[in-house]
Amino acid sequence: MASPSGGESGSGAVPVCINEILTDDELRSILSKLDTEKDRELFGFVCKRWLHLQSSERRKLAVRAGTHMLIKLATRFFRVSELDLSQSVSRSFYPGVTDKDLYVIASNFRGLKVLHLQNCKGISDVGMIELGGGLSSLQSLDVSYCRKVTDRGLEAVAKGCHDLRRLQLAGCRLITDLALQSLSENCQRLEELGLQGCTSITDFGITQLVKCCKKIKLLDISKCSNVGDEGVSNVAKSCSLNLKTLKLLDCYEVKDESIISLATYCKNLETLVISGCKDISDEAMKSLASACGSSLRKLRMDWCLSISDCALSCILTQCRSLEALDIGCCEGVTDAAFNGLESGGVELGLKVLKVSNCHGITVTGIRVLLDKCRSLEYLDVRSCPRITKAVCDEAGLQFPERCKVNFDGSLSESNVYAI
Repeated sequence: MASPSGGESGSGAVPVCINEILTDDELRSILSKLDTEKDRELFGFVCKRWLHLQSSERRKLAVRAGTHMLIKLATRFFRVSELDLSQSVSRSFYPGVTDKDLYVIASNFRGLKVLHLQNCKGISDVGMIELGGGLSSLQSLDVSYCRKVTDRGLEAVAKGCHDLRRLQLAGCRLITDLALQSLSENCQRLEELGLQGCTSITDFGITQLVKCCKKIKLLDISKCSNVGDEGVSNVAKSCSLNLKTLKLLDCYEVKDESIISLATYCKNLETLVISGCKDISDEAMKSLASACGSSLRKLRMDWCLSISDCALSCILTQCRSLEALDIGCCEGVTDAAFNGLESGGVELGLKVLKVSNCHGITVTGIRVLLDKCRSLEYLDVRSCPRITKAVCDEAGLQFPERCKVNFDGSLSESNVYAI
């Protein structure tokens, strides 16, 4: 205890409780300076007042709780803005959150802005309608692999949550073009949309979406096999000023027209995934490299079987901001793709390069690349018969000190190196 004068307590000193001296704002200031989650939890053990303050400052909550516990959590953590109730894939057989739980969330977490519900198989349109009716401030919703969700539930969310900026619907195969039309009409601030594996989506739905949703920065329509050049071209035209990331993995109907539209309209494109788009030609990729050379940072084009040396050479010499490149299984690529690097004073900023299953690339090409790419952190040469560890050692290749080389798959690939 301290004396009122601030000196050491003596026999005549009057004990003063710290709670009588410090205001709530001062206690919040102390709480904000605690670095670890453990220390912040210990703060709440001091007394009921400190526990209440600690609870009121909590903004993010990740829990696995039933209906009654959710009500208690809402009472204690009444200022939470982000709630994560997602299930791991290993527990996806368990329904997890139910429609009844979503009713509790919509009724008690009114200020919620971010809600994660991945792999919650028990959710249906009934619960989604509750969210749309109660969470008007919601800005981010992830219901990936909630397979019971249909257009009806998503339409209710779109109509009730006009401030929605981020929506993840990966694996929701019952979603159709009607849902995208509703998003276009009601959620015009939408910036990120994930539709991976929504196989009922077509060019019509994508076109309807971007009629009003022109602020989209990230669009993932991977494995949407009914989306082709018409839909992608309309995205490029409508979202030209904002589009930064476009993922088209295994969109087999995407061809040169899509790439040329991106080159024409999307000068700020940073990430492009066209893996498995087998009909994209060298000429289309050369036009993209020329148009987006200063912006493109990540390019994944594995299994693009029509790509050859001239396109890759153009990408390497013109895309000066490129940090990650995947050309795995591009059978037409050889060492000749790197020849253009020798003559010029090109210094590559590549950190990740994947050339797995490229049988035409040898240590000769890798040597040229290493000479021009000193910041390389990860090189994938799996299933390249002429690039083995023994061959590289014999040739005296010097890899950058921080570079991890994946020769045979024994090196686990971190998410850091994902494109």
